[in-house]
Amino acid sequence: MTPEKNYKKWHKIKETINQKTKGDVVFFHEREIWYCHLGANVGFEQDGKGQDFFRPILIFKKFNNSSFLGIPLTKSKILNKKNDRFYYAFSFIPNITSLAILSQIRMIDVKRLARQIGTITEQDFKSLTKKFKDLLP
Repeated sequence: MTPEKNYKKWHKIKETINQKTKGDVVFFHEREIWYCHLGANVGFEQDGKGQDFFRPILIFKKFNNSSFLGIPLTKSKILNKKNDRFYYAFSFIPNITSLAILSQIRMIDVKRLARQIGTITEQDFKSLTKKFKDLLP
């Protein structure tokens, strides 16, 4: 059984996030890793966690100063041959392996970004990009 999701609390936070103005938003670049308000989502979509519904995400492709393609990260998934192609393992914090969930890539508004927590190396970013392109038809 899946745990109960607190959609009411998330919607209150989402309203506050949506009210941010240009002066409240941050500057970001591709390859950076940020805590992002991902919220309480439906089904198997990655949720944010904690009281602020945070999840680390990788800035994969910056479209403009307001939006980007983001890839949610996790560290709890056990890889096997069946699901390995949908994840890219790397480290941006010593002794901690993070997994980019390639199947969960999505467009994200800059208003959801909270704070930068790291950067993926250029080599890992190139390898992740190749792995993502290999998923496309």
